[in-house]
Amino acid sequence: MQDYLEGLNEAQRSAVVETDGPSLVIAGAGSGKTRVLTYRIAHLLAEGVKSYRVLALTFTNKAAKEMKERIGSVVGQHIAASLWMGTFHSIFARILRHESKHLGYPSSFTIYDSQDSKNLIKSIVKKMKLNEKAYKPGAVLSRISAAKNDLVTPVVYARDPHRTTHDKASQMPMIYEVYARYMKECYKSGVMDFDDLLLNTNILFRDFPDVMQKYQSQFDFIMVDEYQDTNYSQYLIIKKLAEKHKNICVVGDDAQSIYSFRGAKIENILNFRNDYPGYKLFKLEQNYRSSQNIVNAANSIIAKNKGQIQKNVFSANDVGKPVRVLKAYSDVEEGFLITNDIFEKRMKEHMEYKDFAILYRTNAQSRVFEEALRKKNLPYKIYGGLSFYQRKEIKDLLAYFRMTINPSDQEALKRVINYPARGIGKTTMDKIITAADSADQSLWNILINPNIGQIGINAGTQKKLANFVALIAQFKAQLENLSAYELAAEIVSASGIMKDLHNDKSIEGQGRIDNIDELLNGIKEFTESKQEEGEPANLVNFLEDVALLTDQDGDKEDDINKVTLMTIHSAKGLEFKNVYVVGVEEGLFPATQSTDSEKNLEEERRLFYVAVTRAEINATISFARSRYKYGELTYSKPSRFIGDIDQEYLDINPEDFVGNDRPQPSFRKPLGSQASPSLKPRIKMNYTSESASSKPKINFKGSNTNELQAGMRVEHERFGQGEVVNVEGVAPNVKATVQFTNAGQKQLLLKFAKLKILT
Repeated sequence: MQDYLEGLNEAQRSAVVETDGPSLVIAGAGSGKTRVLTYRIAHLLAEGVKSYRVLALTFTNKAAKEMKERIGSVVGQHIAASLWMGTFHSIFARILRHESKHLGYPSSFTIYDSQDSKNLIKSIVKKMKLNEKAYKPGAVLSRISAAKNDLVTPVVYARDPHRTTHDKASQMPMIYEVYARYMKECYKSGVMDFDDLLLNTNILFRDFPDVMQKYQSQFDFIMVDEYQDTNYSQYLIIKKLAEKHKNICVVGDDAQSIYSFRGAKIENILNFRNDYPGYKLFKLEQNYRSSQNIVNAANSIIAKNKGQIQKNVFSANDVGKPVRVLKAYSDVEEGFLITNDIFEKRMKEHMEYKDFAILYRTNAQSRVFEEALRKKNLPYKIYGGLSFYQRKEIKDLLAYFRMTINPSDQEALKRVINYPARGIGKTTMDKIITAADSADQSLWNILINPNIGQIGINAGTQKKLANFVALIAQFKAQLENLSAYELAAEIVSASGIMKDLHNDKSIEGQGRIDNIDELLNGIKEFTESKQEEGEPANLVNFLEDVALLTDQDGDKEDDINKVTLMTIHSAKGLEFKNVYVVGVEEGLFPATQSTDSEKNLEEERRLFYVAVTRAEINATISFARSRYKYGELTYSKPSRFIGDIDQEYLDINPEDFVGNDRPQPSFRKPLGSQASPSLKPRIKMNYTSESASSKPKINFKGSNTNELQAGMRVEHERFGQGEVVNVEGVAPNVKATVQFTNAGQKQLLLKFAKLKILT
């Protein structure tokens, strides 16, 4: 027996060696999916199948490269080199180059990335004289991409009432025409975008049966990785290619289907048995990654989903610690809790920073954790994204803040003078810069010069510049009178930034709005904290704080020993010894917009399942009792997903769930559990009484602190509980020093701080 088979368990071995006919390999989290797919291909080659007759499709170049190298180590690199192995896009681009003449494209066609596509759309919108604020390139490209992945061409798009009605509601009724022109321009230029690689392959196989038959005959065996992530366009190509030999093997996990927003169809894997009657089903159910408690907790989560292929995932690793659930008073305290835990665990258990990951539902959540980690001086990296303060929309708004404080800030001025677009173009800026250089003055001094027309700027542009100057002057005039939060909110509104972002209807556009909202939340928290501490709370002080945070962004990128922060979507396929799933609250996770249908809710639950199964040794779930929303401290309810987990696998304090959230007894055994049924109650919570947009404000009432003394226990709405260390000063400026359990020591001005006396 070949060496490569010796390290496989029985289920893995069966999936590797039984290669005839259609096969569905359901691979639970941490079950060795990549190893099985790799060795299945290696086994085919070892059995004499020609490598060029094997097609293997992956979703990332990295996965394809690693698999090819591992296959080469078994059968020889020279044999593996001839495999048709790669991403969907790279393989179909290869086919299209061979067959380009059939579609009228040159074999040397170029491929647009998303930025190229957005630039072309922008120029088309301009030529059509459409409202550029409404027809944001990102939003338009998102609609076109979705259409292509559903195999909807411009002609069909124009006749589709569902799409055109949606476009009209979004104030973009002419998208069908933009789509048509976009396709025409691409064709004329000999260009395809990423979605065209799939669309045109489908068109090629539909319109040229002889070409389709050629590739059907060539590929005796077809393998597809992450089949649950395929969209309709990919599904059809695979189905056509497999029609002749039907030796198709798809590998995936329906429980980890989390990309419907990209067009992925979970139905592709759920309906495999209908497409290929008589298929073989292989279940890889042993999890080699996580402890038994983590695996069993994850099983009880996913058991609540109706639409799934049943499996019994188990672990033979140590039983391990229960999944811990942490309640924080606020999102600020949540940041302190997690950061303190990382610090202590790293010291006590001798772990490295890279062994820790903080996973969140949305990118905007990173801010609180970034700031907490920096205050604790713990190194971190943002995986697959930018640090919060390096995101474009945040830097744009901070540039407005800098201009408000210092209009002579040249880089800030250049960044915002035409954002949002106000008709001040490059030619005008070049004239202003030249004039400033010649006079050895700042750009601002040129702008406020009443004789600015003398440098060749026409009356219309002069008016636009004057409006910009007046806007900044308006902000500056309020600098001393308004708090940091009040002025920031005014700048967001009056500058037009939020209105501009609302015109972008894409998923990315919504993310940018969330980031601006999160920045305002941070400024609100900063303002209240400074007022309580008796310190200045204006915009100047806030920017100084931000500068002290962001000056650490220059850490070496090659230093990989850092705590990892990322969205759960980005974490799929990765693993860490310690995982913190944060912000597990109703309206945040699951997201409010995902609770409107059972299908959407089940995808959110799969996302939660993916998050928990990233953990090897320790999994921690946290939620905040309150967090800022649109500048108001609002009540947050713990997520229903916490209640989905069987309690015998949790380290949880039932007192954290009170009132409507009081635990109710339940003895249901989770699917796939290897343990005996639990006699602990399952937490049952009320999740439906409120939405994220209608969360009630916190009505936290402080005590009369006239008799406050050292040694008393107190509670604060953001920092949680602590002990009074000292009280000093005379009314009305009495200050209390409080040692909070998680937030550390704070000195608070009692006339602003609302403290509830506990003892």
